[in-house]
Amino acid sequence: MSIFSKCSRLFASIRYIAHIKPTNVPLRSLSSADIKDEKQQETLYDIVVSGGGMVGAAMACALGHEDVFQDAKILLLEASPQKETYQLPERYSNRVCALSPSTIQLLSSFGAWNDICEMRMNPVRRMQVWESCSDSLITFDKDDMTHNLAYIVENDVTLAAIMKQFDKIKDNVSVKYKAMAKSYELPSPSQNENYQNPWVKIHLEDGTDIQTKLLIGADGFNSLVRQLAKIHVVGWLYKQHAVVATLHLSEPCENNVAWQRFLPTGPVAILPLSDTQSSLVWTTTPEDAKALLKLPEDSFVDALNSALWDDSQKDTVAVTAGHFLQNLLSSVTSSGTFSRQLPPTIVGIDDGSRAMFPLSLTHASQYVKPRMALIGDAAHRVHPLAGQGVNLGFGDVLCLRDTLIKAVQNGKDIGSLSHLLEYESQRQRHVIPTMATIDGLNRLYGTDLTPIVLLRSLGLQATNALAPVKNFLISHATR
Repeated sequence: MSIFSKCSRLFASIRYIAHIKPTNVPLRSLSSADIKDEKQQETLYDIVVSGGGMVGAAMACALGHEDVFQDAKILLLEASPQKETYQLPERYSNRVCALSPSTIQLLSSFGAWNDICEMRMNPVRRMQVWESCSDSLITFDKDDMTHNLAYIVENDVTLAAIMKQFDKIKDNVSVKYKAMAKSYELPSPSQNENYQNPWVKIHLEDGTDIQTKLLIGADGFNSLVRQLAKIHVVGWLYKQHAVVATLHLSEPCENNVAWQRFLPTGPVAILPLSDTQSSLVWTTTPEDAKALLKLPEDSFVDALNSALWDDSQKDTVAVTAGHFLQNLLSSVTSSGTFSRQLPPTIVGIDDGSRAMFPLSLTHASQYVKPRMALIGDAAHRVHPLAGQGVNLGFGDVLCLRDTLIKAVQNGKDIGSLSHLLEYESQRQRHVIPTMATIDGLNRLYGTDLTPIVLLRSLGLQATNALAPVKNFLISHATR
């Protein structure tokens, strides 16, 4: 063999060794600065979050504020154009969320909650749930209303507060606006193991191609990330629409109670915004929803007050049995007694605040694949009756953030499936029971058949009398 041939093989071996990427090394040693190829250095990111809604933005922001990711290169892809500095409008938005204590903890960890408080939010200190077919009800509060169950915040306010925090992390997190992903190429397991082509490739509509060591799909319930990863989805349409609006109350009051009444067509919820206004989420049939949007304002208000107050649908058998059980519980335990609060009277709505949207349930069979993780609606979507949708998404952010921090601290590759599976199992243990409970409640209260009305009414009354059970429900819902 010639000297030239031996040298060629030697240099080929050196090039091969130089391109091997070890797995058990800290994130810093995997930073893009170590990539020798100039083109790769410009296009390779440690983490790309696809989807700049509340959950996706919170994910990128939460990671960027952690010390272990200070030398990382993180990118948030947002399809919409960059907005001007957010100015709080005088009128409330008709899209709001009830943020749980765990969500508040997450937002506080990178400064967003302080900005929300400086804009506007309203605490919920009690929730009262009752139905139209009987007198049964249940109330939830903490320490006799001395602590807050949740906070009602407009979606626009939450997102604006999160986006403001990116100004503090410009060195390691960037936001690419008007960035529509055309396709994603995930590495196959064999590729990932042999490091022939280990990164996720992202092709954008503008012709730009980028690569990342971990892709986080936060691109909504029609997730392209999930579709191209060929992840199976279980789900169905509810044949229900939610009608939303901003409501005006009859008189100023200490408005800190969330109200929800179950009707056979779906629940109607009133969420406190201020001393004089509340937000409406009214679930009903698609036909009724369309009719409600077409009603004149005064007729719409009359229909809403009737939905909150009308007793014509009460089942005599369920009411009689409920009174008997209530007397029995009152004689056995002091917690068997309760006081029924009356919901506020609605006198008007904000012009142009009425809207509707269809409801569905979706759940991804997998949340992760090698170098890919799903969060928020890309992984799961639930009925809004319990106000848990966005909180489940923020719970994903909290869990995935902590999982990735642990992986980096242990010197692992952030795209490795081993720790991504830990995130999946932790979240599914919480999300699946929550989804099943919410779906079950919607079905349980979607009928006016006497035997079912009787059973659910007695069950609700018994649960209301058992403080440990209520405390468990509160603890699960606010995690």
